[in-house]
Amino acid sequence: MTATAAAALIEGDLIAQREGACGVIRLNRPKAINAVTLEMFRDVDRALDAFEADPAVAVILLEGAGERGLCAGGDIRALWESSKVKGDLGKILWREEYILNARIKKFPKPYVALMDGIVMGGGVGLSAHSSHRVVTEKTKLAMPEVGLGFFPDVGGTWLLSHSPGEIGTYFGLTGQTMNGPDAIHAKFADAVVSSSKLPALREALTKVASGATSADIRRLVDGFSSGETAGPVAAMQAKIDALFSHDRMEDIVGALQRDSSDFAQATLKTLNEKSPRGMVVTLKLLRLARTSKSLEECLVREYRAALEVFASDDFREGVRAAVIDKDRNPKWSPPRIEDVTPQMVAPYFAEIGADELKFP
Repeated sequence: MTATAAAALIEGDLIAQREGACGVIRLNRPKAINAVTLEMFRDVDRALDAFEADPAVAVILLEGAGERGLCAGGDIRALWESSKVKGDLGKILWREEYILNARIKKFPKPYVALMDGIVMGGGVGLSAHSSHRVVTEKTKLAMPEVGLGFFPDVGGTWLLSHSPGEIGTYFGLTGQTMNGPDAIHAKFADAVVSSSKLPALREALTKVASGATSADIRRLVDGFSSGETAGPVAAMQAKIDALFSHDRMEDIVGALQRDSSDFAQATLKTLNEKSPRGMVVTLKLLRLARTSKSLEECLVREYRAALEVFASDDFREGVRAAVIDKDRNPKWSPPRIEDVTPQMVAPYFAEIGADELKFP
């Protein structure tokens, strides 16, 4: 805590405090790479309430404790345990999380996310919707949910559908990792700042004037930026666009099978490890997101699909293989893309009546 810091508003797995004109929100579970629990989402919301109402706070800063990353995602183990007993954690957590994602997108004060190290899943939801998104040479950003029988949620379908060409389709279906410059190219981030400069950037943010505007914060961040805008995946844009332009998973797989390049064959191997049902649902969500008018519209659709995922064997099996037993050998149902029928997919997109996601 600096000399200008006020007493912490919230302490524990999430720390919220004012430092100068900066409202700092720190995810504070470093041993779990700051994986987010339901209580932490609620604490972020409480912190934003306080900082929005405080005229002395000009800017929000989101950061993660420890050296490994901002956030490795949500508390998947807790969701798995609730799903096994037909509990309601998914219904409650995703509702509150998605509403928070939409709030961050529309937050009236500049919101700076330091996306250093690992940034996945729920961590993307807390950072990539913010107004000023900073990545570093250590950033490893991914939405690997298809490998869990799930899909890129937390507004991921909105973000991925706004990446150039088919870059978002590629990242959404493969779960591959973006480095900092590729996160800029994919429109998940705004500036690459060397991790060695983050302490100086952070200090500068705590010293901004109480009346600082979003443009002021943009100039401040840009002053620390390396200017990089494209990484190794961006160099593959033309090939990715050709391979992933199809609206059916079978056609994407067919295009990859016909391409003998190392990239296509490695990508095919990656897709063969993912949930067939998860990929079909993801591709449909991404295509629908392209014509959506708002993040909220995508989140409503994601919530419907998430509740269906929560009740599915694929989700429990995917988490078991990746997180619980760690054997990396999920038995997907059905096991092949061609066995995923329209009847299987339809419930993920059906209206859910009184349970529909609504925004305050």
